Amino acid sequence: MMRERELDEAAAYVRERDDFLVVSHVQPDGDAISSTVAIGWLLDKLGKSFAMYNEGPVPRRLGYLWNSGDIATAAEGTPARRFRNVIAVDCADFARCGSAKERFAEDAELLNIDHHSTNDAYGRTNLIVPDAASTTEIVFRLIERMGISLDPAAATALYTGLLTDTGGFRYANTSPDVLKVAARLLDAGAEGPMLAETLLERMSMNQARMLQRTLPRLAFSDDQRIGWLWVTVEDLSETGASNEDLEGLVNYPRNVDGVEVGLLFKQLVPGSVKISLRSTGKVDVAAVAQRFGGGGHVRAAGCKLDADLPEAIERVVTAVQEALGDAG
Repeated sequence: MMRERELDEAAAYVRERDDFLVVSHVQPDGDAISSTVAIGWLLDKLGKSFAMYNEGPVPRRLGYLWNSGDIATAAEGTPARRFRNVIAVDCADFARCGSAKERFAEDAELLNIDHHSTNDAYGRTNLIVPDAASTTEIVFRLIERMGISLDPAAATALYTGLLTDTGGFRYANTSPDVLKVAARLLDAGAEGPMLAETLLERMSMNQARMLQRTLPRLAFSDDQRIGWLWVTVEDLSETGASNEDLEGLVNYPRNVDGVEVGLLFKQLVPGSVKISLRSTGKVDVAAVAQRFGGGGHVRAAGCKLDADLPEAIERVVTAVQEALGDAG
């Protein structure tokens, strides 16, 4: 539940300060970028000075979002200045801010807005709601609490995060309250059918090529309760695909009948493997990810291992098997 005291503390942080840096997590997804621009929109409405930053580029499919082209990235080089007032959105822990930390002043004070259950409240002010479906749902409540009226640009950003983090309102986090928020956003001008087509239906050619490569590798544990795919550095270089083009791949093993946990192993650089974990709900994959320094939600989590691909697969599959054994 959204606690009024925490909403009021976050509202006071925004109202009483100026000159903000808004950041979200590395390798940003729909909720991260949508939350970033939604906070930027709020600050703009309040007449505040602000900048937006993410270590990585904005995914191409999210280019329609309000002022998303103004989000600075690591590719732009050394920061010209540092900020004392920082708003971090959708960052489950401080490390997930990535190179954004280079833009924080030594005495920076953070407002931490997030919905991950593994968030350790690293901000000076924290607005953490683990049962929220997305960080944009929390930002919606904050905007509402502050008495700011939504326009179509803000509604579109907030709806985007809600749509992507609920899998098109299919996942278990789609509560009655989530659908009520979605209805409010549609009333405010979010174009639901267009967003569903853009975010859920369309596939880039590079995504199609990655599917052609990876689906023949689909592997299962002996009891067929765990399924996984993997992507190599060569796959990425030979297809021209980026991390953005891998989104959704992890759902293919998870969606197989009888599979409790689906995994995607992404060898983005030699000796380092990023793992996405998805659960039907029997296994808390956030707890599994935490064993390897990651985190997330009960049904969706991630972590990274400094290991070669076969070792990473063996270690994580073994950990999931142990979790399944404990779950019964």
